[in-house]
Amino acid sequence: MRRQKRIFVIVIDSLGIGVMPDGEKFGDIEVNTLGHISESVEDFQIPTLQKLGLANLTPLRQVPEVARPLGYQAVLKEKSNGKDTMTGHWEIMGIETKKPFKTFTEHGFPKELIGELEKRTGHKVIGNKSASGTEIIEELGEEEIATGHMIVYTSADSVMQICGNEETFGLEELYRCCKIARELTMREEWRVGRVIARPYIGKKKGEFERTSNRHDYALKPPMRTALDVLQDHGFDVISVGKIRDIFDGEGITKAYKSKSSIHGMEQTNEIAGKDFHGLCFVNLVDFDAKWGHRRDPEGYAKELEQFDKGLSVLLETLREDDLLIITADHGNDPTYTGTDHTREKVPFLAYSKSMEGGGRLSEQDTFAVIGATILDNFGLSMPEGTIGASLLGELK
Repeated sequence: MRRQKRIFVIVIDSLGIGVMPDGEKFGDIEVNTLGHISESVEDFQIPTLQKLGLANLTPLRQVPEVARPLGYQAVLKEKSNGKDTMTGHWEIMGIETKKPFKTFTEHGFPKELIGELEKRTGHKVIGNKSASGTEIIEELGEEEIATGHMIVYTSADSVMQICGNEETFGLEELYRCCKIARELTMREEWRVGRVIARPYIGKKKGEFERTSNRHDYALKPPMRTALDVLQDHGFDVISVGKIRDIFDGEGITKAYKSKSSIHGMEQTNEIAGKDFHGLCFVNLVDFDAKWGHRRDPEGYAKELEQFDKGLSVLLETLREDDLLIITADHGNDPTYTGTDHTREKVPFLAYSKSMEGGGRLSEQDTFAVIGATILDNFGLSMPEGTIGASLLGELK
């Protein structure tokens, strides 16, 4: 296959396809996000993903394998020590995270951190526990509106999330408090991967609704990634969804913020109709945030069906000199116990109209084959200290 002018990488956030060999160490036994979604629903129609060979990677009850799939398929294992969003995305672009990010799932954040946060922001903290974002707003939203207190919570991820009502707490005040929280959580004993502003609207229980003005304050990657190399050499690096936040803007030349995963695919299809030279890197977060963490396999299945429709449009729009790669960053089996991510392998689907071949590639030991393949396509090398070997020579 000749080298391509444009590469699209779409991360279906949390679409794992089977437990990692070390899954038990992470508390994950016999998990399989995609496989268990298929087992949980009667009808499951994903014809475009089927043509690309997704069902060839893990058995699906309603979706048979195809004998001659479009393009190439592989299973990717995670080399890093973790199962969260930042770890997965950073590995895709070459970083092996050996020391996992801190989590505060069991007991909330330490009183010393909360005290410092209250002192610096001027707001009393309420919540301070692991919770669903929608549920904690229902529980404490009225109190926050009445008192000016600040809702702080965490999850199974390495995150501090802060809620603020846009009409009473104020969006700019919420962002100010999150910046202070990010500064405080740079200390090693409190170091979290992301501080997330979670604004919402509404005046009482039953009316609260989160808005699209979420903002992530992430750690910067600890080293240069494939994105930095692309930017340094003058290539476009276009992000869609929360990619910019995950990399704290490093290596990104243009960013599109998405309101939903459906909107993210609409943006991707729009970008595909424009001219650029380089990478379009997409994260579709609703699969994880709306359905995986909330343990809703039916909702997850319907979201995949919606994605499949948008994907069919993208395949029509792609040019001869485009390469599409579809993957994931971790698992989040909606049939498993708890609300945490699950330690899983992820799919690698690669397609170009210029491909003459196709079929199953061998299982890969790291997500970083993606970043290495992208740079190889543009005649570039991975930065020093990163991992990953290119698969470009196998895509014919």
